[in-house]
Amino acid sequence: MTIQIITIDGPSGSGKGTLAAKLAEHYQFHLLDSGAIYRLLGLSLHQKNLLDGLDHADVLQECEKIATHLDIQFVSAANTATQIWLDGENVTETIRTERVGDLASKVAAIPALRTALLARQHAFAQAPGLVADGRDMATSIFPQAQAKIYLTASAESRAVRRVKQLQGMGLDVKMNDILANIQARDQRDMERTVAPLKPATDAYIIDSSNLSIDDVFKQMTAYIDVQLAK
Repeated sequence: MTIQIITIDGPSGSGKGTLAAKLAEHYQFHLLDSGAIYRLLGLSLHQKNLLDGLDHADVLQECEKIATHLDIQFVSAANTATQIWLDGENVTETIRTERVGDLASKVAAIPALRTALLARQHAFAQAPGLVADGRDMATSIFPQAQAKIYLTASAESRAVRRVKQLQGMGLDVKMNDILANIQARDQRDMERTVAPLKPATDAYIIDSSNLSIDDVFKQMTAYIDVQLAK
């Protein structure tokens, strides 16, 4: 039986996470939040004070081991957001902070750590299907996906959304800081040597800068329904 795979790639803050969850619920597919996996690894290595030593072979080797055996759990319950656990601790809100997003981007730029997380991501592809949300799902992790979407938006519109999200979590944030952070992360993600952020050649590209979540969802499902029927 062919496992149907939908990939959603794009820059930070384009709405991928929200839409991937809606699509997974709509099609009753499994959900892979690959960004959360990179955030969890970044947080784990930071807590172990290993991130600054990645240019030393012995430290990198230890980090690869940690990546391969990362103790993570995604716990879903009806009508509540998925709870994310790392080493037995609930880190659902912690991993959504700007600081941890920055750690994730640094980890993602290291080829050996990306490789170490490959098998973990592939394991999410189970029947009846998978919605995979990330930066390189279509170009690197699941090139065989039946439906490939690249969701983008201007840095300014993404910064506005991010500020609202963080303020909703009770955090005091400044627009200029968030915008600068997003622009720096975009540059790092697009310029890294392994699996840089870019649309797959056969991806359906949507710019969500001036669209509501519902508008984007309708565009996505119209495209996906055609792709999955082939």
